[in-house]
Amino acid sequence: MEDRKPTSIFTDQDQAMANAILEVIPNTRHRLCIWHLEQNAITRFGALKKDKEFKFAFNQCLKMCVTEQEFEAKWQAMLQKYELTEHSWYKRVYELKDKWCPALCRDFFSAGILSSQRSESTNHAIGFRASKATTLTEFYTIFKKTTKRWRSTEKYDEFTCSKSIAFTSLPLFGMLKHAAQVFTLSLFRNFEEEFGYYMATTVQILGSNEECLLYQVTLEDKPWSAHQVNYIQESQTVWCTCKNFEASGWLCYHCIRILHLHSVTRIPDKYVSKRWTKFAKTEAWDRLKNQDPKQQYIPWRQTMMRKYYNLILKSQENEETRAFMEESFRNSLKMVEDLLASAAQKESAEAASNILDVADNTQSNTDASSASSTSTCVPIILDPKRAVAKGRRKRAKGGLEKSKRKRKPALPPPNSEFGSKTPNLRLF
Repeated sequence: MEDRKPTSIFTDQDQAMANAILEVIPNTRHRLCIWHLEQNAITRFGALKKDKEFKFAFNQCLKMCVTEQEFEAKWQAMLQKYELTEHSWYKRVYELKDKWCPALCRDFFSAGILSSQRSESTNHAIGFRASKATTLTEFYTIFKKTTKRWRSTEKYDEFTCSKSIAFTSLPLFGMLKHAAQVFTLSLFRNFEEEFGYYMATTVQILGSNEECLLYQVTLEDKPWSAHQVNYIQESQTVWCTCKNFEASGWLCYHCIRILHLHSVTRIPDKYVSKRWTKFAKTEAWDRLKNQDPKQQYIPWRQTMMRKYYNLILKSQENEETRAFMEESFRNSLKMVEDLLASAAQKESAEAASNILDVADNTQSNTDASSASSTSTCVPIILDPKRAVAKGRRKRAKGGLEKSKRKRKPALPPPNSEFGSKTPNLRLF
């Protein structure tokens, strides 16, 4: 987590967990799982269990409300219609509305999640139900196969996402084309859905000032979908009352409509969430390396661990291969230690040499400065006379001067038409 706390956390209606979250991570938004809340509500329905209209009204309050006013209106209408105003359980749930109502939880990032089913589905993805008879070896074997499948799926998804082009029935131009270039395939589908909705909207300007324009965007024939959008043209800043970007990380169709109205053909950088882009893993890895330089060896280390582990698995059933692996390990360990010692010795020698060079430069600069301060006249020192010993030449002759005889040209081979070839002749 890079020493960062989660923005939001989902749990069921467990008071002990709520108290622990409030004490350990008080700045994290604690939310209640919609699925658990719905299951707990079933036991409180009583005679309303078979009433489909009541279940629909309750689910609308749980999941369908976008604004706080809409939620309050539907909740009060449900309580009055089914005479639940004095029901203790519904009173207690209403007091916790800030933890489960989507309309009241859109001012912080939650990726559109409403329940803890994501983590539970991940736990279930192992593919088996553990029992008292499940051994640790069996669990490890199943878990290893599962992680191998996960890695294979992830590699395939990364390759498909980076090499393929998103397919859409809509014209691939403007912001939709930009979204296909930067977003992953799964996120592109969400953006494409919002982009499709924007074409069915109507726009009405409500007011303006020196910098900001205020619009109202509504789906055709659906007045309940009306939301107000503020737009600053100079900085291409846009925000909507539905707060979809704050909660999910991609623009809603209200904002897309206003950007398109002002001829914006690319999604502004501030509204391209890095976590949803094709380069999210690369940027996260670069950020991690900048924080700790040793982190750059993690991919190599993990790759080598998998390679050696597979080699060990291949060697474990044969005595000769096991002996060979142990001997290879000892030899490799000794060689690595020798190389590390040699590298450390070389580094220390270079450091000592650098220190001596710095000292010599400092000393020479000191001598030069002292000499220039004591005397301004530099004496001229002549070269000594060379003594020529008896029998020694004054100058050594070169190779061409040693041989005074002229060499006869070499005769061509008897069967050669053009004479001898030039040695080391470069034709090209």
